[in-house]
Amino acid sequence: MPRPRTSQRGKRRPLGLRRVLLWGAPLALAAGLAGGSVLSGTAPGHTTAEGAATPFAALGAKLGLVVADVEVEGRATTDVATIIAALGAYRSAPILAVDPARAKTQLEALPWVRSAAIERRLPGTLYVRLIEREPLAVWQHDGKQELIDRDGTVIPVPDLSRFAKLPTIVGDDQARHGAAQLLDALANESQLAARVTAAVLVGDRRWNVRIDNAIDVLLPVEDMTGAWARLAELERNNRLLQRDVQAVDLRLPDRLVVRVTDAAPKEMPTVKKARAVGKNT
Repeated sequence: MPRPRTSQRGKRRPLGLRRVLLWGAPLALAAGLAGGSVLSGTAPGHTTAEGAATPFAALGAKLGLVVADVEVEGRATTDVATIIAALGAYRSAPILAVDPARAKTQLEALPWVRSAAIERRLPGTLYVRLIEREPLAVWQHDGKQELIDRDGTVIPVPDLSRFAKLPTIVGDDQARHGAAQLLDALANESQLAARVTAAVLVGDRRWNVRIDNAIDVLLPVEDMTGAWARLAELERNNRLLQRDVQAVDLRLPDRLVVRVTDAAPKEMPTVKKARAVGKNT
């Protein structure tokens, strides 16, 4: 099985082989363009590198067009063996039998892959460029928790424990699709945003944000960013959130209501720590 590696030029090949490729590769490419349906995966008898190669690919292999290296760019999480399996390639397999379109579909079906591009770089290199999904938050809904990226796409992972530091977004589909916009707005005040542990979409209109898993901030429907900046300034100047505060109501533009009683706001449900996907919370 070829090992994926970072991009670098291969070793110099024997002079005789270079001469064969110099004349043979353009001829093979021209034949490929003329007989594209043979390599498209739709023609009868066509298989990938996992099975028997087409006569065209077999001829290329005799000329030295075989898989020698797999270069992968952008991989951070996806397992190496999984990438090789998706490519349907193995060392010394005819490189022309590897179907880039099929490999792209296979790779983009993987949990962490957002998009993929595959190139056959003759004579013997498969180049793979991945854009992987970046975890944004843990989405809590319908009694379960799931990892989501910036698009709100669920990333199916069996264990969420290593993502416990991510904020929890509570609500329906509108909450998960609006999570990136909310967190981007909060990030304008980076020090305060770093203390956000959860956010709840209320009435599909506005957000309640939990700070330090203890203080609830009720944000307004309009000018949420301005209200958040006002709170950040109060924290910098007066250390407001380091006092015995249970909730801060910013819904009215001309006033601020601070709750210091033991009663927590009713609109904010308890947010639990991340657990395995599919289990009740």
